[in-house]
Amino acid sequence: MPTTLIPRPDQAPSAAAASAPRRRTRVLALAEARWAGAATVAFLVALPLQLTGAAAWLWGPLYAVAYVTGGWEPALAGLRALREKTLDVDLLMIVAAVGAASIGQVMDGALLIVIFATSGALEALATARTADSVRSLLDLAPATATRLTDGGGEETVGSAELKVGDVVLVRPGERVGADGEVLEGVSDVDQATITGEPLPVAKEAGDEVFAGTLNGSGALRVRVGRDASDSVIARIVAMVEEASETKAPTQLFIEKVEQRYSLGMVLATLAVFAVPLALGDDLTGALLRAMTFMIVASPCAVVLATMPPLLSAIANAGRHGVLVKSAVVMERLGEVDAVAIDKTGTLTEGTPRVTALRPLPGSGLTDDALLALAAAAEHRSEHPLARAVVDAARTRGLDIPAVTDFASAPGIGVSATVGGSAVEVGAPERLLGAGAMDDAYDKAGAWARQLGDEGQTAVLVLRDGAPVGVIGIADRLRPDAAATVASLETLTGTPPMLLTGDNSQAAARLATEVGIDDVRAGLLPQDKVAAVRAAAGAGRKVLVIGDGVNDAPALAAAHTGIAMGRAGSDLALETADAVIVRDELTTVPKVIALSRRARGLVVQNLVIAGAFITVLVAWDLIGTLPLPLGVLGHEGSTVIVGLNGLRLLRDSAWREAGS
Repeated sequence: MPTTLIPRPDQAPSAAAASAPRRRTRVLALAEARWAGAATVAFLVALPLQLTGAAAWLWGPLYAVAYVTGGWEPALAGLRALREKTLDVDLLMIVAAVGAASIGQVMDGALLIVIFATSGALEALATARTADSVRSLLDLAPATATRLTDGGGEETVGSAELKVGDVVLVRPGERVGADGEVLEGVSDVDQATITGEPLPVAKEAGDEVFAGTLNGSGALRVRVGRDASDSVIARIVAMVEEASETKAPTQLFIEKVEQRYSLGMVLATLAVFAVPLALGDDLTGALLRAMTFMIVASPCAVVLATMPPLLSAIANAGRHGVLVKSAVVMERLGEVDAVAIDKTGTLTEGTPRVTALRPLPGSGLTDDALLALAAAAEHRSEHPLARAVVDAARTRGLDIPAVTDFASAPGIGVSATVGGSAVEVGAPERLLGAGAMDDAYDKAGAWARQLGDEGQTAVLVLRDGAPVGVIGIADRLRPDAAATVASLETLTGTPPMLLTGDNSQAAARLATEVGIDDVRAGLLPQDKVAAVRAAAGAGRKVLVIGDGVNDAPALAAAHTGIAMGRAGSDLALETADAVIVRDELTTVPKVIALSRRARGLVVQNLVIAGAFITVLVAWDLIGTLPLPLGVLGHEGSTVIVGLNGLRLLRDSAWREAGS
């Protein structure tokens, strides 16, 4: 009777499920987050009390708590910077907040403190989460390994204790404990974490294996070829950490001029206080004029001129499936002028699919009959290629014959009795045999080679020892891949390049489909980093789009990195500057265009804020600017630039970016 296609309860977990447990720093585990939280709570409690006319003794102490809890760390950092003979915006903000409080603008100062404290907490959290993901990567390599002794026995040792020349036993379903060479055994090894290849790779004597990769259904004896500290997985960790540490510091536009602005404002405030006092003005008048000057000249409006457009763009992108991690990232996205894209899981879906069904003439099989026969034999197998065949049969609604005598041969394929016939499904080079000479064998071999040349994986089906058909399996291209590549080329003026660890045939076939000419295949993680750095050395600001552990070093080294959210590894998601939550590639050019619109609004806002500051400062210096009018002008400029920046919250802004 037909078999019902449902997962078996004892089915082995996939490689993704078998990945290391995720480490994540809790938000409240960070001191910066606790202080920022305390400041925010105090402010949110005090604000309604003040606005509803409650007594000052109720809301005043709460504002004081907000000042202290949110301001002591930036103040300390600013004082330390001052000791190093630099003046940063942190200290300037604290001075402005205290100055505002000293002339009665307590709420304005507290709001400024809360904004800065929250920003610092978010930066600390992002740093901690990145460190978590790097540490979790080390968990991919197993803590222990089974080492074979000279006498033929076995002993369990720590993977870090393995030395070059040791021989280890890797059982089915285990992770490889060290980089090395297979001495004995045949198996399929999932090494997507290292190379990004979508399908397990057949391994036999003489082949290289990597620490942290997942062994399939066969047992392997592996001779250790590298120390644990020099394994590919360890080098990935080192490259991510190095790239993160050496990446050029990122700053918002206003922060790039903070030193001169801060120093100039402090000196000018002192002059506004001292000069009138020296000319005979009374102390109260001179102090009031100086405080008014500090309020109208403070960079609050300038800071808000920068942040609302970028934060609005972040919020809009988030609603449409793109998580941009900071305002700095949103600003940098608009600067990119070159793009490097990974293949598997990025331009493709990362899941093998049946792409070709070729029953041999004379076999008496149709496409559906060939697929049903192969699915029956593969149904009990857990190999990714087998799952692709079974999924294709399920999608077509085929009836799958019952099977007996199922057997699996690692690196070769499966066999079973289907309807009284012996059926074998597996690798053509293994099943055809070197001595086969008849027409059916020749035809099957030719088709298998053709599929391989097209970048597909060929699966041969034998019935009673004779070939009856060939099935092609490949990683399916995302529907929006070609349109995305074209849009990115239009935006940056440079054709994207394809960086992949997959084989050159598969890479070339896919590149032709999406319109990419610059193809770099067979790359290890360090090769991808080298390609990105070479482009950066040529003056390019490179955007890298990827999803796997093997992409993480390139994501860290790039000017900006974007990770695919659904299938992305923890390390890639934490290392990247932005995440495509729903894996919709078309959002990438849209978020770049949105970033460029945000940068344009930032320039507009800086002009508006600068005009207000210039007029108010000139009024205060030349005439007598009433403090309430100065505060009104200062707050009015803040509101104007804020509302201007919020225009990017509209859905129409996203649609316009798409066009």
